[in-house]
Amino acid sequence: MTNSDDEHRLIAQRREKLAALRGKGQAYPNDFRPSHHARQLREQCEPLDEAELADRLVSLAGRVTRIRGPFLVIDDDGGSMQLYVNAKQLRSELADLLKLLDLGDLIGATGEMFRTRKGELTVRVSGLRLLVKALRPPPDKYRGLVETELRYRQRHVDLLANPETRQRFALRSQILRSIRNYFENAGFMEVETPMLQVIPGGATARPFVTHHNALDLPMYLRVAPELYLKRLLVGGHGAVFELNRNFRNEGLSTRHNPEFTMLEFYRAWASFEDFMELTEDLLRSVARETLGKTQLVWQGQAIDLGKPFRRLDMGQAIIEFCGLAEATPLQDRDGLQQLARQLEVSFDPAWPAGKLLLEIFEQRVEQRLIAPTFITGYPAEVSPLSRRNDEHPDSVDRFELFVGGQELANGFSELNDPEDQAARFRAQAEQRESGDDEAMHYDADYIAALEYGMPAAAGEGLGIDRLVMLLTDSASIKDVLLFPHMRPEHGG
Repeated sequence: MTNSDDEHRLIAQRREKLAALRGKGQAYPNDFRPSHHARQLREQCEPLDEAELADRLVSLAGRVTRIRGPFLVIDDDGGSMQLYVNAKQLRSELADLLKLLDLGDLIGATGEMFRTRKGELTVRVSGLRLLVKALRPPPDKYRGLVETELRYRQRHVDLLANPETRQRFALRSQILRSIRNYFENAGFMEVETPMLQVIPGGATARPFVTHHNALDLPMYLRVAPELYLKRLLVGGHGAVFELNRNFRNEGLSTRHNPEFTMLEFYRAWASFEDFMELTEDLLRSVARETLGKTQLVWQGQAIDLGKPFRRLDMGQAIIEFCGLAEATPLQDRDGLQQLARQLEVSFDPAWPAGKLLLEIFEQRVEQRLIAPTFITGYPAEVSPLSRRNDEHPDSVDRFELFVGGQELANGFSELNDPEDQAARFRAQAEQRESGDDEAMHYDADYIAALEYGMPAAAGEGLGIDRLVMLLTDSASIKDVLLFPHMRPEHGG
């Protein structure tokens, strides 16, 4: 008999038991209210002696994870409690109910607390309800659910079988709460901006396209909230942040999911250098609050968030990590093309010098930045929303933070010159017309907003999913998304 045949047989047996329950009028009730949760009850009762435990009546609801003779174990939201069920001491209808019980069923139990001879806190059951009949058997308790792709596709089963998965997502929730607390304490206001946009802006990325029937308009799922958040600075808000869902029509990888969570924040009268300081402090604060430490191990690599983060110009990073001579010219397009060929970097001959420089960095340096490192000196050609550097106008006041060989954050001093911004939008539009479907659209409404006057400001986007990967030692973004996008199993 195959595993599939065996599973079908078990499901058929459980359906027979469900039919018996329906005959008793007991299928899927909704009137049981537990007085305690298992974890809470343990915390309350562990310090008590036998006399203090006596006559303590409790009720619990949870999933049956173990049946061993008269002893059951139930789990409820990460806690577990042992139950002692003596069929001879129960009313006949409750004893009959035990015969319909299987692993994975959800039950409600009422009884008094006591300790077994081995000292295990236990509920002596006097009342029992079968609240939900599980028609599918749970994963094997020893092997759990170990197939990686199946864990992603059936996260509900993964959560049932693997406590570490539940713990990882509980930590994700704590990380988000810590970030919110940090920004609220720093005087930022949390806001919400549109996810459906007429013009996708704020990042160079290919958008998802949809259609609004009532307006008969093409619309886009946002690739970033940036241009709306900066409108709020124009409107007089001094510091804002948004924990937002973004959508980019790009490939799937261990670092990319088409739907992902970003933190974006903006402050008037601040610079990109101010935000490098803030970012260091933010990551240390979140690590201490959620993990109790700043020294981490991510995929076997030691990472210390407690030390000052390194700051390195992009050109200097290429020279250092590619073993080039200090005098290597990195501004000339022809020279950069020759260097790209030398380093076996793939590129488009039509690219300008700034795009070539970025591509060399991304293909040959980025993955080698393990310790937290701010890269600065980004070319203006690849930074259409950043303020130009006063001394070197071909570059911008921008940084990206890399940890563990992947980009974690992107921040810059904001471009608040409406004429410069309009010119850069036009350049982006020309690139779109030339076939670059990741180039930005011209956003006339945003230019009009800038013409009212936006204060000098800094802004930043930080990838929440990648931060959670770092703090939970997770190799793939799919490990930190409850429901990652997957190709349909049958090509549907």
